[in-house]
Amino acid sequence: MSTVWYGYPEAYGALRLDRLFDVVLVHDAITYATSPAAVQATLRTAAAHCRAGGTVAALPDHVRESFEPATDHGGHDAPDGRGLRYLEWSWDPDPADDTYTVDYAFLLRHPGGSTTVEHDRHVEGLFARSQWLEWFAEAGIPARGELDPWGRHVFVGTRKG
Repeated sequence: MSTVWYGYPEAYGALRLDRLFDVVLVHDAITYATSPAAVQATLRTAAAHCRAGGTVAALPDHVRESFEPATDHGGHDAPDGRGLRYLEWSWDPDPADDTYTVDYAFLLRHPGGSTTVEHDRHVEGLFARSQWLEWFAEAGIPARGELDPWGRHVFVGTRKG
């Protein structure tokens, strides 16, 4: 039976579980790794937990070559009168560095109809496709980059023996 471990970037290079997995998935939380060193440490940790011949996959939200500023919005209402509307705004204030910014605005309706507004800012890592492939190789998990059905880059590597 296969085992899977979902890696989180906050672990970076320090986490050691003393077990190996057939598949290690580093999901889109990898975008919170904002430096090359943090991504490299995460991939080394993933490799350290992957069996020889096993798979490591990383799913960053964006790569440098395909990043485009964007907005998204939506929301939901609950039967008790609560509701939420949000606006998401992704933009790159400094194309020369390795990060981009995502601002979120939330309009919250409380039971009884009062509303509040909240703002949340996230700074996320933005690296070139070639960097990702190089870092996978350095970690001993040569990879290929593929596009998922939504056009996002997915990096999939096989750990060397």
